[in-house]
Amino acid sequence: MHSPSHPLRLATAGSVDDGKSTLIGRLLHDTGSVPADELAAIERASLRRGLPEPDLALLTDGLRAEREQGITIDVAYRYFTTRRRFVLADTPGHVQYTRNMVTGASTAEVVVILVDARKALAEQARRHAAISALLRVPRILLAVNKMDLVDWSESRFASVVAEFTAHAASLGVSGTAAIPLSALTGDNVVTPSARMDWYQGPTLLSCLETVQTDPEPGHGPARLPVQYVIRTGTAADRRHAYAGQLLSGTLRVGEPVTVLPAGHRTSISAIDLLGTPVDTATAPQSVAISLADELHVSRGDLIAPTAAALPTPTRNIRATVCQLHDRPLRTGDRILVKHTTRTVRATIGPISARTDGLSGAVHGESGRLAVNDIGTVLLRTAEALAPDPYAESRRTGALLLIDPTDGATLAAGLVE
Repeated sequence: MHSPSHPLRLATAGSVDDGKSTLIGRLLHDTGSVPADELAAIERASLRRGLPEPDLALLTDGLRAEREQGITIDVAYRYFTTRRRFVLADTPGHVQYTRNMVTGASTAEVVVILVDARKALAEQARRHAAISALLRVPRILLAVNKMDLVDWSESRFASVVAEFTAHAASLGVSGTAAIPLSALTGDNVVTPSARMDWYQGPTLLSCLETVQTDPEPGHGPARLPVQYVIRTGTAADRRHAYAGQLLSGTLRVGEPVTVLPAGHRTSISAIDLLGTPVDTATAPQSVAISLADELHVSRGDLIAPTAAALPTPTRNIRATVCQLHDRPLRTGDRILVKHTTRTVRATIGPISARTDGLSGAVHGESGRLAVNDIGTVLLRTAEALAPDPYAESRRTGALLLIDPTDGATLAAGLVE
């Protein structure tokens, strides 16, 4: 069903005030994942606000500004374990914090999109679904929250599901599971609801514990970005090993490999795992490999099996870019592009399409991207990179765009 060593990474999304933080708090509380001292602190904070019951949303709204305003600003990460291990990201619902949702969903395997049962599908929920589809999140779950405020109505639930399903289909997403629940009362979060006996599906927790995600990183063609070159031996007999984390696939001693972007071909003569020689290494292990030939290999080079489909080295990369920084991105800007362990100088080429992050309006060719905008950008790099298309690999198809003057991350890129 799933690997016990591989935690499921999930993120919550949806419009502001749809109950994301409360849902996360309920999930943590009802699975016994909240330490007694932390729960006591939440109870005291709730009493100070005049609330008769603990406000479980405070378990994730950790910033002082969030607690004072009752909103989620940052991405709050929590870790808990039931039958499965989870890494959970509570992302903000406000439009101006759309970039934070991109951050939380970029590594997620499941996104839970909350919708208030009393309302139509909000624009921000639509936007978060579109971003999840863009980021190729493997699974999207719809949680129709606040069913207690619509008298547990089956017809209202069906109406919301129909609206969301149509929107998801327009994004190319199918097979979305939908769960009616109340985060406030706990119905269908961890425990099945007696008040919605018309629903015979799993609770949210049961669904998360059994959901199928993408194959483990060990599947697919091997990709080893070189992080560090280890030099051993004497000056007359110098040896090199190349250390890094396998992002995908499996490497074996004796296997023919190609070093990119140069394209040099050789084979693996040895693999070292934590000081122990091994015959095979599988992602996401960190290893040091030795090659049969002495080649010029440096940090940022990519080692991949020759027999598999190899990424094509290029200095012109078309990418979908999510602007994360308040500083706009403009055509002609000089930036740094970071791909795995390789960082190269680059120039922003034409921005051929832009989706406004606030209004959702789609524009044609544009000379700039503002914060929260998403656009299609041509990157012209000073040195060749060898990325996979993001649609084929979320691990080797992603880029970061960095300001060379102060090292600030400007945007995240998805290679087309």
